[in-house]
Amino acid sequence: MTDHQERATHQAPATDRTGATRQARAIRLGRRSVIALALITLIGVAAFGWPLLADSASGLAHSQDAPWLFAALLPLLLAVVMATIADTGLDAKAVAMLGVLAAAGAALRPLGAGTAGIEPMFFLMVLSGRVLGPGFGFVLGALSMFASALLTGGVGPWMPFQMLAMGWVTMGAGLLPGADRLRGRRELVMLAGYGAVASVAYGTVMNLQGWPYIGALASGVSFVPGDPLPENLSRFLAYCLATSLGWDLPRALVTVVASLTLGPAVLKALRRATRRAAFEAPVTFEDA
Repeated sequence: MTDHQERATHQAPATDRTGATRQARAIRLGRRSVIALALITLIGVAAFGWPLLADSASGLAHSQDAPWLFAALLPLLLAVVMATIADTGLDAKAVAMLGVLAAAGAALRPLGAGTAGIEPMFFLMVLSGRVLGPGFGFVLGALSMFASALLTGGVGPWMPFQMLAMGWVTMGAGLLPGADRLRGRRELVMLAGYGAVASVAYGTVMNLQGWPYIGALASGVSFVPGDPLPENLSRFLAYCLATSLGWDLPRALVTVVASLTLGPAVLKALRRATRRAAFEAPVTFEDA
């Protein structure tokens, strides 16, 4: 036993040069994390867009194994990226918040999945990424999709693509401007607009994942290996209009309405939880 006890104290929240309180981040991205995110983004673009990006003379454009190759590669890359981000500063408080929000997102998704694109989890992912930052947002989006796939039995070759796409959506919300100063109605309108665009973009990139599988079908919207880019692109746009726009637009509408109506309460709760967790407050020890 020592002659005195020590107690941990948290210093005041950090402020910027203007004296405004800087919004705390559950994860501060270091150089390794930024590099890992950049690499998975580049590989993800190739994984989603190879039907439109591959040279018509290359073997990849005519390969039947390319979708399966990317489906097998992406889970390994996602695991590496998430481990790299976690290794740079995911403490116990951040893990607890990540678990709660991922469980909430996974629980929200089945409420509207398969019903005209009504997916309420999108607004929660956008608001969480806004408050907690891009690093936390990427991990949260990917983990929420993984948990919801296990919950609903939606495990398949499309799952890693869904994880990556939702990680991009949530990370993008964390990269929006004005995180430390923009508040009130203007912030809600910005988040609602971003959520609408992200909802449609998510559906579009997920179409790219499934589109090559119908290449063998005799249809005007099918992927034709080796065809020129303009022709395949026109088929892809027709495919989106015919198959997914009826789901993407309702998803965007639900995200906008939920962000504008529930957004103030959710943002307030997330910011209060972030302040109380004091993610970035340095801990010092002093004599009792």
